[in-house]
Amino acid sequence: MISTLSRTFRAAHGSSIAARYASRLAVLLSTICLAAVSLSANAQVSVAPQSTLSSSTTPPTPTIRDGGRATEADYRIGSQDLMDISVYGQPELGRTVRVNTKGMISMPLVGHIEAVGLTAQGLEQRIAEKLGEKFLQDPQVTVFIKEFTTLRFTVEGAVNKPGVYPLVGQMTLLRALAVAGGQGALSDLSEVMLFRIGGTGERATVTYDVEKIRGGEVMDPMVQNDDLIVVKRSKSRIALKDSLFGDILQTLNPFALVK
Repeated sequence: MISTLSRTFRAAHGSSIAARYASRLAVLLSTICLAAVSLSANAQVSVAPQSTLSSSTTPPTPTIRDGGRATEADYRIGSQDLMDISVYGQPELGRTVRVNTKGMISMPLVGHIEAVGLTAQGLEQRIAEKLGEKFLQDPQVTVFIKEFTTLRFTVEGAVNKPGVYPLVGQMTLLRALAVAGGQGALSDLSEVMLFRIGGTGERATVTYDVEKIRGGEVMDPMVQNDDLIVVKRSKSRIALKDSLFGDILQTLNPFALVK
């Protein structure tokens, strides 16, 4: 009888231990499941903003207001332009030539070639074709335009690099000022004057506020051949610079009056 009670006690005690382990195992599995669900939800939440961020940070396509962005490659050769022409591996064929009044240039072996109206790349191809017909196999020609004498504009006044510049492609007022090195010390960009000779020979004057052009309030005007751009000096800045207060400000901050 004692043996029976002992077996019964051990069975009951073992059953109790098994029940406790089973309960703990169930709790552990439940915790693991909850953790897995939580991680999955977090992964979904973190992935979604990444996709949104990627699409929102894509740079927008720039808007071109003036119909195109011309570069020096778009320049068409004109009469009296000066060019350096070289042929790879053939130094004796290199020349510095000026386009004559008939729009022609002269090259060794091939003679006269019409250049007016072509781009530098177009002239390279034409010379290469002429040389390749009888003299060279796959010639590599380079044309560098040193002087643009056909189209030009002038910038003077309060800019960093006043001078005469070639009119390349679609040149606007802002681009012309950038070519001239930007605004100089004591410049007044609210009254930039553009002088232009009309068809009757009379010179017309138009004044522009560059800050309004930069802000998009006014269209950036196109610069034409023989235009003269004058950037005036600011009278108030000149007076400030010449005053005692200007001397003190210049001492404290040497760059205060430069902008």
